[in-house]
Amino acid sequence: MAIRTVLKMGDPILLKVASKVEKFGTLEINTLIQDMHDTMEALEGAGLAAPQIGVSQQVVIFGVKFNQRYPDAEEVPYTVLLNPVLTPLTQEVEQDWEGCLSVPGLRGMVPRFTRLRYRGVDQYGKPIDRTVGGFHARVVQHECDHLQGILYPMRITDFRLFGYTEVMFPGQMLVDE
Repeated sequence: MAIRTVLKMGDPILLKVASKVEKFGTLEINTLIQDMHDTMEALEGAGLAAPQIGVSQQVVIFGVKFNQRYPDAEEVPYTVLLNPVLTPLTQEVEQDWEGCLSVPGLRGMVPRFTRLRYRGVDQYGKPIDRTVGGFHARVVQHECDHLQGILYPMRITDFRLFGYTEVMFPGQMLVDE
């Protein structure tokens, strides 16, 4: 459908708590999801949340087959997730590098739960209930944070591990999530 402009850190929409989706399978929601998919693909992202394109609704998409930025990461199935609820299954957290299409050119070391359960529905209202770990869990947490008005720099605990990708990883072809 359309590649949309991704809002950047500092835009007030990115700091709002997104509204729940009330109607499923509508032309409006299907168009939004197609635009999100087209935008994510064009920018080679691992995921995208509706607020990142200026729509303050609880809609995220994510999925990774192989991504040069995360060569050791397992595959994450393409998922459309609305009104998500995340439940950590452990208190164990793992630090790893993250980037974001809304925070271009920067990367930071972010702590995330290693295992969690996420529930919600797809664009047609069909229930989704998964228990995941590793990179899959990281991607879900990152995208769902956007629905709560949280950008990954807000989760960083050591700002010595946050900076410009080109400075911190010279010569590597890393792009933003």
